[in-house]
Amino acid sequence: MDNVLGTVTSITGEQIQVYDANYDNSEMTQEDFLKVLLANFQYQDPFEAEDISQFIDDTLSLQQMETMNNFEEAVQTLTSGSSSTLLLEASNLIDEKVVYVGNMTYVENGQSKVEFVLPDNADIVDLYIYDSEGNVVKSETFRDLSAGIIYPYEIDEPSLDTGYYSVAVVAKKGDENIESLVYSTALVTGIERAGDEIVALYDYGRIYLDNISQIGG
Repeated sequence: MDNVLGTVTSITGEQIQVYDANYDNSEMTQEDFLKVLLANFQYQDPFEAEDISQFIDDTLSLQQMETMNNFEEAVQTLTSGSSSTLLLEASNLIDEKVVYVGNMTYVENGQSKVEFVLPDNADIVDLYIYDSEGNVVKSETFRDLSAGIIYPYEIDEPSLDTGYYSVAVVAKKGDENIESLVYSTALVTGIERAGDEIVALYDYGRIYLDNISQIGG
């Protein structure tokens, strides 16, 4: 424990170390903390015992704040100092299929994976798959679906050419239209920086890594 100003001799002849009153309690080790705590008990007047609970609370609070500050600084250092590493790691996604938030799905050998989530219960949900010319090549109707559940839809149609198809989900609860969150499959063709973000590239634009829910498959 640093910041020792000196020592004084007690009436019993024991040498007592004196510390700087401005010493930062958050820097104390567990051993130092116990020493100070025991000293409080040892030298207080038994007829006017001091309530040291506030001292304990303050010290613990300072240590927690110090821990949080150190953690935040470490995260910031990691984030700012590892962009090149993240870029290299993300490059492993190139030529991989990913499931992402979006409505353009990549079909290969007639197969692809689509998912959707509803924010509210729906009486009826129609899912459509369109080709590049706007023709419906696949469709499916679902009934009595619940909110918050991920509903998968597998495309397995050997007659479909390899490429991208658009996905539309039309959900209704009575006469009310319900917006849905659609997940589609994309083939990653590249990786690049977009400001402070690392993004995956595909034929229809960018995919932020936070919007990727699955890799491969």
